[in-house]
Amino acid sequence: MVIGNLYPFEEAVFKGVQGQDLVEYIDIGGPSFLRAAAKSFERLTTVVDPEDYVGVLEGQFEGLEGRKNLAAKVFAHTASYDSLIAEKLLSKESHSPKQVSFGGHVVDALRYGENPQQKATWYRSVGKSNGLHKAQIIQGKPLSYNNLLDLDAAVQTLREFQETPACVSVKHLNPCGVATGTTVESAVKLSLKADPVSVFGGIIAMNRAVNKSAAEHLSQLFLECIVAPDFDAEALTILGAKKNLRLLKWEDLMQKQEESSLIRSIDGGFLVQTADEVDSWSEQWQVIGEEPDEETRRALTLAWRVCAHLKSNAIAIANTAYSLGLGMGQVNRVDAVEQAIIRMNKHHSSEENTVLASDAFFPFADSIERISQAGIRWVIQPGGSMRDDEVITACKELGVNMVLTGKRHFQH
Repeated sequence: MVIGNLYPFEEAVFKGVQGQDLVEYIDIGGPSFLRAAAKSFERLTTVVDPEDYVGVLEGQFEGLEGRKNLAAKVFAHTASYDSLIAEKLLSKESHSPKQVSFGGHVVDALRYGENPQQKATWYRSVGKSNGLHKAQIIQGKPLSYNNLLDLDAAVQTLREFQETPACVSVKHLNPCGVATGTTVESAVKLSLKADPVSVFGGIIAMNRAVNKSAAEHLSQLFLECIVAPDFDAEALTILGAKKNLRLLKWEDLMQKQEESSLIRSIDGGFLVQTADEVDSWSEQWQVIGEEPDEETRRALTLAWRVCAHLKSNAIAIANTAYSLGLGMGQVNRVDAVEQAIIRMNKHHSSEENTVLASDAFFPFADSIERISQAGIRWVIQPGGSMRDDEVITACKELGVNMVLTGKRHFQH
């Protein structure tokens, strides 16, 4: 039997060790002798995980299959170990190395995947100290595959709003209500008001601790999960009455990942890209028409941030505080505009400082005509269409002011 543990390289990463000091934590001999032993699994038992010690002593890994499973664990462990070393040694400018590998640690075996007939497991990435795995479930059942996807979408949207109390509701990976407020309870109230129908059965994410007043608003709905930095005692008492509601306390949920990459599976491979970044108001943006006042800028910035987190084609209508109508996942832009306007008219009467954001350019002027008919006088979009001149002309003729950002925010 061979038992071995590697130098704690990942733990050193978590502690912020860098440069040559971090290199000293790279184990050379450990992976070599463990791999050599694991290769001889027909006659050797090799143990790399302390959690397996008791099982080995109790005879759970006796026989060829048991030794083979332990050997597989050794090779997975050393591969994961080396993948983190490669990641940390790679220059930040090296976005497309010829070979890549990723390591992960099991967080939980999920009940099933996106649908009951699918199997699923939740892993955390090696080298990532923060993440959903740090959220503490203080009430409710274990998280499902779909819960995790929606929680991630909610938190990614919420992180656009660092400065003020904010609340985001999400269904099927799309925000359905986004709001900021002077207090946490005002943000919650406005987020629920944004689309009181779609939030049913959804996920709520908040960037401030949940207090009694916020909990009273949330308790009136059927929700799957609420994630927040904390919950006060009164909030826990109120929300505790809803036994099936999952409550997650995640103190560092507003902390963005450094050097974050997004990975998507495709048939026979995967794609890797850097994370998107959404700009706040910039003086480099081109304004066509009137100069926006401060209130209009706030509304345009909120709509722009929300729109970047909707599935394309995406349209977000908002005011200075919350979303009014969201259109997403449409195969043409004018349908996304129509969807957002229908949702706005369904739930809201005339609102001041109503603006509209589009995640990509308007290919034709038809969207501007529909926007004008809805009484919206401010639009923010990337620009860049072959027919920009036609779109700009339509805006001028119909009295619609437009901001061109020069940056697209597709979400697939």
